[in-house]
Order: sequence, then C-alpha cells, then structure tokens
Amino acid sequence: MSQAALPNNPKLYSLESLKKQCLHWQNQGDTVVFTNGCFDILHPGHVAYLQDAANLGHKLILGLNSDSSVKRLNKGPERPLNHELSRAFLLGGLSAISAIVIFDEDNPLRLIAELKPNLLVKGADYDENENNPSSKKYIVGKLEVEKYGGKVKSIPFIEGFSTTQLIEKIKRVG
Repeated sequence: MSQAALPNNPKLYSLESLKKQCLHWQNQGDTVVFTNGCFDILHPGHVAYLQDAANLGHKLILGLNSDSSVKRLNKGPERPLNHELSRAFLLGGLSAISAIVIFDEDNPLRLIAELKPNLLVKGADYDENENNPSSKKYIVGKLEVEKYGGKVKSIPFIEGFSTTQLIEKIKRVG
C-alpha cells in the first residue's frame, strides 16, 4: 500500500485545528496530556508507554517527529524506516491516543507552547526534576508548562524494548 493509498486518519490534526480541539477538551474539564517521539517501529514498549501516559489524563496528544526531524536526530542513516504518515496511521489505531500532530522542528517546544497541555510526559530517560536545559535529561517544554500551572512527569519504560535493538536484530536475522 502506498502512502497515497492510506485510509483517512481521523486522529491526525494540523496544529491549528488541534489548538481548537485541545481548548475545547480543556473547557470541558478534560486533562490534556502531551508526549512526543519518533515511534519508527511500533513495539510493546511504545504501546505500554503511551497507555501509561494516557492514563494520567483524559486526552493524550502525540507530537510525532516528521521524517526530516527524525533524520536530524541522528538515529541512523536509514531512519526513519517508516514514513511519517505510516507511523501516524499505526499510532492512530491505538485507543490510548486521542490526537496526533506531526512536527518538523528538532523538538516539540513550539507545539507545547501553543497547545498548552495540562501535563507534559516523557519516558524515564528524561528527568522531570532536571532544570538545566542543556542536560540530556531535561524535558523540553518543562519551563513553559510549569509557567502556566501545568505539570511535568517522567514515566518508566518496559525494559527490553528498543527500536534500535529491534533494527539490529532484524539485520542479524535478515
């Protein structure tokens, strides 16, 4: 199936339409949770992480790195393996996710600043207590979220799942 042949993804939003939807949810009293990532090869660790993030509120927004953003993250010359619309389509099938927005920047700071989620969540490789923006453990958007009264949280991963390790295993087997 080509990218053009993918069915419509009702969970994929533009930033402008998601801003309106997010405000609507919040006005209804929903807690909006935001997380982000590449999610190149979806695995059980991703799904568990996203379910845990979703359980912290009422609506989970996923900021998905665009293909060009993934390439700039230096995850490897062949990455991403799956096109951004394919990744968004697969992620859209998860009940934990309420909305997906693709971003082209190196980090999701602009999304976070515009969407103003109630809760910003990252995995345990980040530290919710880190205040030094130059630290690798710093959660981008932390200061912005805390300024308007939102909260920031890091949640544990399930050990043993990694896209990079999965790619290496496929290379060995293939």
